[in-house]
Amino acid sequence: MILTQQELKRYSDLLDVLPPNSPEVEKIKILFDEDKKERCRNNFIPFVKEMWGSFIAGKHHKDMAEAFERVAEGSLKRLIINMPPRHTKSEFASFLFPAWFLGKFPEKKIIQTAHTAELAVGFGRKVRNLVATSDYQGIFPTKLSSDSKAAGRWNTHKGGDYFAIGVGGAVTGKGADVLIIDDPHSEQEAMQGTATVYDRVYEWYNSGPRQRLQPGGAIIIVMTRWSKKDLTGQILANAAKRDGDTWEVIEFPALMPSGKPLWGEFWSQKELEAIKAELPVSKWEAQYQQNPTSEEGAIIKREMWKRWESDTAPPIEYTIQSWDTAFEKNNRADYSACTTWGIFYMPNEKGESVANIILLEAIKERMEFPELKARAMQQWKEWNPDTLIVEKKAAGAPLIYEMRRMGIPISEYTPSKGSDKIARVNAISDLFASGMVWCPDTRWADEVMEECASFPNGDHDDLVDSTSQALLRFRQGGFIRLQTDEEDEVHSFKRKVVYY
Repeated sequence: MILTQQELKRYSDLLDVLPPNSPEVEKIKILFDEDKKERCRNNFIPFVKEMWGSFIAGKHHKDMAEAFERVAEGSLKRLIINMPPRHTKSEFASFLFPAWFLGKFPEKKIIQTAHTAELAVGFGRKVRNLVATSDYQGIFPTKLSSDSKAAGRWNTHKGGDYFAIGVGGAVTGKGADVLIIDDPHSEQEAMQGTATVYDRVYEWYNSGPRQRLQPGGAIIIVMTRWSKKDLTGQILANAAKRDGDTWEVIEFPALMPSGKPLWGEFWSQKELEAIKAELPVSKWEAQYQQNPTSEEGAIIKREMWKRWESDTAPPIEYTIQSWDTAFEKNNRADYSACTTWGIFYMPNEKGESVANIILLEAIKERMEFPELKARAMQQWKEWNPDTLIVEKKAAGAPLIYEMRRMGIPISEYTPSKGSDKIARVNAISDLFASGMVWCPDTRWADEVMEECASFPNGDHDDLVDSTSQALLRFRQGGFIRLQTDEEDEVHSFKRKVVYY
């Protein structure tokens, strides 16, 4: 029986006036003790406070607890919680929740995972040891079976099962009413910044633990974000593509939009601001704000672009249009992408008139060849570019042939051997660093910016390829000189302009 607030106050007031030796005192204390036990059994936060004497509550703990309670009652089957380091992620999800859940349901099964087996087994040891304490036994009747000695594999007296495993380990023969995945990516792996690292974890999740759920089982993933390709990112992206599981996602940024800390009772704003100042933007945004920017390892970062604030473009003296084409129109094919750029002149810090380049339009679509040809013609007629560049690959080769047949001059681009995508983007990165590349404040320009910021770890690079072709033409066309360029030797003849 849970006492109401009025009953609690009335009994507390009675204790203040009753003599210590009154038989009513003992009855009231028994009532209070039963009330506390019932609250701990029914709700997660009271259980946490009872088991963890030094617990410092924050608002995010209430949100987590409410979600865990819905998992326990069976109304929430798929839960992702993304939160910053040192905000009680593991204490809540991998220590106290499993203990509370098995207290309520000693006959059920839990599989606990973490990025290493050692860490997962450590969680298992903490849960097992807590279940064996007198404080826990005073709330729940759940007991360990007599042969439960292994920290990572033990059973309850009602046939419940706890199994701990590291990412990559085998779970054959095990089942789960609740699968808990706690930080599946290690810092060392995430620092590699390659899609392969994240793909390996996602493949293990799909082929291993995801297949071990009992009918009606639930999955809880608690993790710090690292990349848009991490486990959270891949699960949500694939669920959306394939109309798969419906996930509830709770995101906790260390600093709220108001600038106040998420857990001000423990982390001060000053401490978090100090961490923010020390970390690269990409790491702060991903790990602490749960907003991976895809800029881990990015060559062209968002802040390198310059925004053109005016609604009208500057006076354009030369126009470049660049196509990157795909083979066919289907969900697995790459997109065909076209960017159109304008070269204009403006004074630099010394007052010298120098060439700059601005993005005028960008399109990215999946198109079969007839549609691609018509779209290319439409873009050429609309912009009448001084230079039209098409990479001679995929549908680019027949597009070059068809447009030349119609009398349209084309600069075909064939990358030299060893000139891979990363090398090409590196070759134009100085243009961005020197503040020569502009874009308008539009959605389509933001898409180009985002794809560049995601490269080389993004899902697509069609706009990146189109951009690099255009800017290589800009750089090699004799329009500009960068501070990073070596000085030309003095010759008596004019240097020939380089074209594709």
